[in-house]
Amino acid sequence: MRTVIQRVSQASVTVNGSTISRIATGLLVLIGVKRDDSTADADYLVDKIVHLRVFPDDAGKMNRDLTEAGGSLLVVSQFTLYGDCRRGRRPSFDRAAPPERARELYECFLEAARRTGVPVEAGVFQASMEVNLVNQGPVTILVDSEERPTK
Repeated sequence: MRTVIQRVSQASVTVNGSTISRIATGLLVLIGVKRDDSTADADYLVDKIVHLRVFPDDAGKMNRDLTEAGGSLLVVSQFTLYGDCRRGRRPSFDRAAPPERARELYECFLEAARRTGVPVEAGVFQASMEVNLVNQGPVTILVDSEERPTK
């Protein structure tokens, strides 16, 4: 799984002109699922993301995690994170999981995130969405489960 995480002061998702999800302070997580991802990838990423120290402490240093900052998650599925642009001009999405499997692991990620106790909002899987955000900092971090340390 591949994620793009943005620290936000606010973010929302609109589908067909209606706002369906909204958070104030927190993290917007764009998530892509690849063919051979598993529930272990979802669990790893949730733990990593919730505990990333990307929120400022009293001295202004990025030293607080999402729970310490009292923030929320807004999770949006985005298969285009696995777009391969190395050849030609049209991205290839061959590494992206098929929709059924991607939906299953996206839901698994959401369930794992909710178990942390952090407020979680979500986009609509496979919908055409408008994602609005105010990136605070700006802070944008890439986290890929494929790059996790081996034990």
